Amino acid sequence: MADDKDVLRDVWFGRIPTCFLLNQDEVTEREAEPYYLLLPRVSYLTLVTDKVKKHFHKVIRTDDAEEMWFEYEGTPLKWHYPIGVLFDLHASNTVLPWSITVHFKNFPERDLLHCPSHSVIEAHFMSSIKEADALKHKSQVVNDMQKKDHKQLWMGLQNDKFDQFWAMNRKLMEYPTEDGGFRFIPFRIYQTLSDRPFIQKQFRPVSPEGHVHTLGDLLKEVYPVALPNE
Repeated sequence: MADDKDVLRDVWFGRIPTCFLLNQDEVTEREAEPYYLLLPRVSYLTLVTDKVKKHFHKVIRTDDAEEMWFEYEGTPLKWHYPIGVLFDLHASNTVLPWSITVHFKNFPERDLLHCPSHSVIEAHFMSSIKEADALKHKSQVVNDMQKKDHKQLWMGLQNDKFDQFWAMNRKLMEYPTEDGGFRFIPFRIYQTLSDRPFIQKQFRPVSPEGHVHTLGDLLKEVYPVALPNE
């Protein structure tokens, strides 16, 4: 995977055309015009919506504004899920642009985590990176990286810089064939079910007989309902 730069670049620059609309109950001074953005699938909502916040702050009373949060057709959108995951979960069949409702009041405490700053997103992102590396390389790659390498990885994502990000992420994706490859494949299958939002299990890349597993093999074992009967 580390050598498939054209494919990696195409995935990185995947965008979702999105229309942000202010909740009608929160318009106080004048009608709020919608705001349009091309959202990067690999980023997080609260990382790329500073312009949205600035746009709608012009039409609401600052004293009334609380933490900004987003909703799609009645479902609060979890900021700690990547944008592409949110779209695929909730709106993959919708007509584009994706219409997201913006709120500055009545934060849904039961449904969403608070996100007071970008440092919270960074901590979540790095926690996911470390978890994946623990499964793949017994944390050896992350532990060998310096603090500035971690920061470069994060800044590449935050600033949407492909080359900056992949200069570091390449180390995490290297497949050590001399050691038999990754220990386990880090994955999550997200669901819309509230009692179990995602499935995550240990899954080896190669079977005990030496056969390389495919995505179909993974689904057959951990999520067979995703596969057709035949």
